[in-house]
Amino acid sequence: MQYNAVVRRVSKVEAATPEKDPERSVSSAAYLKALGRKVRDARARHGMTRRMLAHDSGISERYLAQLEGGLGNFSIVMLRKLAKAIDVPVSELVNEEPPASVEYGLTVERLRRLQPAELVEAAEMLKERFGDRTGRAERIALIGLRGAGKSTLGQALARQLGWRFVEMSREIEAEAGVPVDEIFDLWGQAAYRRYERRALERILAMPARMVLATGGGIVSEPATFELLLDGFFTVWVQASPKEHWDRVIRQGDHRVEGSGDTEALADMRRILAQRDPLYGKADAHVQTSGKTARQSLAELLGMLRTQPKRATSRPRAR
Repeated sequence: MQYNAVVRRVSKVEAATPEKDPERSVSSAAYLKALGRKVRDARARHGMTRRMLAHDSGISERYLAQLEGGLGNFSIVMLRKLAKAIDVPVSELVNEEPPASVEYGLTVERLRRLQPAELVEAAEMLKERFGDRTGRAERIALIGLRGAGKSTLGQALARQLGWRFVEMSREIEAEAGVPVDEIFDLWGQAAYRRYERRALERILAMPARMVLATGGGIVSEPATFELLLDGFFTVWVQASPKEHWDRVIRQGDHRVEGSGDTEALADMRRILAQRDPLYGKADAHVQTSGKTARQSLAELLGMLRTQPKRATSRPRAR
């Protein structure tokens, strides 16, 4: 209660004090509430429960609940005030990466001024000029939430095309030298994402003509996802949240153990809500809900044949 009273008092003072820059005037309470929402959204985008985040970060679930509820430590507000006084984003003060080049900073500011439609156009121009890695037309990557059917569909597609099938999780295990479950248990999700990036770089160095089944969270790491989009023709394998959940249960996924069906399904919906815009960046979409594996494969093959700039080998005769 004492902490809440402090936040309320500071917010009242801020409201009564003239702000030199009205456009950046946000009360401490509102700032902490927005921060909590961003943490919650980022956790959902990475497919993490609060318990998983507590385990990986060493921060108690109780504090994480307070943070997501808009009651973060008041030192966060002080850091924000410091950044505003220097007139730099908070991210610049806490970023652990080396300072970016002048060209990078100016380019980011130019992009920041663009309208959403203009930003899409600029991204396409950059992709056309600097993207489209050689061999992309002969690499297909299936993305989507776990339980979508990526492995089943990917193996069947590879057989039809006469290409190699690659499972991202197996390549990550080869990179780390331990099973995926142990990566999460020993080092947490951040380490898994590092191994995932290394595995993808190694896969891209392999000969083309492959079908890759990725992990559901690969889209949550912008650098890794951009590398995937640049090197593969990507297909979003979709299913309804309920169907995702039912398939995960049938697969015996240990990550959902201990959660009630209602809570876990709600988590699944939150994850999809956060990842939908990312999955939507795929070159093509295939809906698997209510369909057999054979029907989904036929739909995918038909869609691939009609895609412009898509060159695939002819299906094997049966």
